[in-house]
Amino acid sequence: MTNVLKWKGFAARVEYDADDKLFVGHLAGINDVVGFHADTVDSLEQGFHEAVEGYLDACRKLKKAPEKPFRGELMLRIDPEVHASAALEAQLSGKSLNKWAEDALRAAVSKANTAA
Repeated sequence: MTNVLKWKGFAARVEYDADDKLFVGHLAGINDVVGFHADTVDSLEQGFHEAVEGYLDACRKLKKAPEKPFRGELMLRIDPEVHASAALEAQLSGKSLNKWAEDALRAAVSKANTAA
């Protein structure tokens, strides 16, 4: 069982550990390791919020900017034939490859969110 929580621009993936009978989550999209756990569904969201607040407080104390989950830059290594086909499709549609790829990713994410 996998679920996602979102709050204050952060997201966490939550899984159920049947052995320990706990929900276990980690903030996603940042390099810092921030985790939380709960033994009930009711306490899960509270644990997530406390993890985010704890992370933000720790960053303030360390005078470190909290990591932003994503900067908007993406480097991909793909098959050269796929790259060539995508570049051609982008050019034929009158878009840059970056804009074409962004539109394709946005459509895929939208489709995945609709299916979930």
